[in-house]
Amino acid sequence: MSADDLAFGSPADVERGLAEVGYLTDEAIATTVYLAQTLGKPLLVEGPAGVGKTQLAKAVAEASGAELIRLQCYEGLDEARALYEFNYKKQLLAIQASSGDRAWSDTHDDIFSEEFLLERPLLAAIRRTGRTVLLIDEADKADVEVEGLLLEVLSDFQITIPELGTVAAVRRPFVLITSNAARELSEALKRRCLYLHLDYPAPGRERDIVLSQVPGIEAALAEQLVRTVGTLRALEIKKAPSVAETVDWARTLLALGLDELDEQAVARTLGVVLKHVSDQERARKELGLRG
Repeated sequence: MSADDLAFGSPADVERGLAEVGYLTDEAIATTVYLAQTLGKPLLVEGPAGVGKTQLAKAVAEASGAELIRLQCYEGLDEARALYEFNYKKQLLAIQASSGDRAWSDTHDDIFSEEFLLERPLLAAIRRTGRTVLLIDEADKADVEVEGLLLEVLSDFQITIPELGTVAAVRRPFVLITSNAARELSEALKRRCLYLHLDYPAPGRERDIVLSQVPGIEAALAEQLVRTVGTLRALEIKKAPSVAETVDWARTLLALGLDELDEQAVARTLGVVLKHVSDQERARKELGLRG
């Protein structure tokens, strides 16, 4: 993929473009996105849940005017759900409707045609002729066998359908793969990618994110909110608050007309950021909250 394909001429263009669609980034992120685009390499983005990995792909698509195609990975994901499959029910109806004296070879050719093909995310991304961002989300949740499929597709950007032939990408998509590091991805897959690790943003950047995403919030309250979220993340809890939950907490405080995050406000709204009872109990104990 050339730089022209996603309309980012430099890392500064990436940073500016993402900011315009509400994704505040830094030099390292902007540079890596620019290089992935310019070199035509998939970008593997790894880090804890809730730090903005998926949102980065959405922001790149929006900023560049590209179509976003998403393959959500999960345990049990197979080739049919990732690549393509034929509409078996429609094929069966076509077979039943065909005349009895028609040759099977003719019927076979008809039912294994484009009309009966159901394209899944990988095939869809390869067949697009316009700007496309292919998001392979939470690749670490898929079975190891799926990595082999991804390697095959990402090596040549083409897919062979036995009944229809080989479909090669006319215009390579920008590929962004996310991983929460629940399991180690293969070295073979990593070798084909540029790598970016995203962690929770520094307090100053998270404050800026809150200010940009929540119009009307005072800077002092955003600062206080981010400090409190940082304290919660430092606790030994099951699920640390994500950046999106920080933003939700800010919106919650505005909705309640609160201009200070005091102990009572934290106690009343803790469920916005902590979704496990044990996490809430630990937070109440560590922060000395009542109620």
